[in-house]
Amino acid sequence: MNLNDTRVLVIGGLGFIGVNLTTRLAVLGAKVSVLTPDRAKHANEIPSFERNGVEIVEGDVRDQALISRQVVGCQIVINLSGQSGAVRSMDDPWTDLDVNVRGNLALLEALRSQNRDAKVVFAGSRLQYGHVDQLPVSEEAPQKGLCLHALHKQAVEQYLDLYSRLFGIRYSVARITNPYGPGQPAGRTAYGVINRMIHLAIADRPLTIYGDGEQLRDYIHVDDVATALVAMAASPAADGRVYNVGSGAGTKMIDLAKQVIAITGTGHVEHVDWPPLAAQIETGDFIADISRMAADLGWQPAIGLRKGLEQTVAFYRRAGVA
Repeated sequence: MNLNDTRVLVIGGLGFIGVNLTTRLAVLGAKVSVLTPDRAKHANEIPSFERNGVEIVEGDVRDQALISRQVVGCQIVINLSGQSGAVRSMDDPWTDLDVNVRGNLALLEALRSQNRDAKVVFAGSRLQYGHVDQLPVSEEAPQKGLCLHALHKQAVEQYLDLYSRLFGIRYSVARITNPYGPGQPAGRTAYGVINRMIHLAIADRPLTIYGDGEQLRDYIHVDDVATALVAMAASPAADGRVYNVGSGAGTKMIDLAKQVIAITGTGHVEHVDWPPLAAQIETGDFIADISRMAADLGWQPAIGLRKGLEQTVAFYRRAGVA
């Protein structure tokens, strides 16, 4: 795929998924700008990106004047910004509402006034489906979110549809399952269960599992997420479409923990009771149906779970995580 001279704005482009996506876009020849709320937080990554021609802009997507300036001249806008975490959204609903809903509305208003020709790719979540009745889960399954994070993501999808119908703004939505891989900070615990397990195992600490750990999850390597987002951004066939971005396979939480321990050679499983709120909003088993992306865009995940776990463990060991 050739994106030579395509102007791309990545909002949240220095976060976990963002770092990997920004790197891929630069390799493909895109002229990338990144909007990040805190340059100092990413001081280690920024020099390398700037040497490769990536423009780093400090600011908040909710800043209407700033985002209006940033979208001018862009052909693609990929919005990865936002607060993550199901439990966090219930503990702090106002921040989740403000960041995840108002931020996206500010972006759409900026595009309406400054650049209706740009295409938006929005990062949704598998949490939007809530507790499902049938596996694998297609994009047509009912959305019955069990947390405010899920409902806010669903609201943004409705905004995108409205602005498309009224103002012709093109968009695609990626409902991402459970991403993992290099680049997630060790201290992040609100989401990213695989990376958290790896950090704990490398430090020879217990890997805590809620309940019996029999719940299935669909884990996808961050590199595969990045290739999916690029495919959606670049293809007119994806306009107005919603896609599950996952592996299409389910793994039990307890089996995942055992694989991480086997690869690292350290750590041990510790079963604990479900925290009350986490138990209330637990979605149960989830496996994504990814056939729509395969049919429309020819995309398939390339990195299997075992290979991805080994790669991620090796990355954090090289980085000196403990």
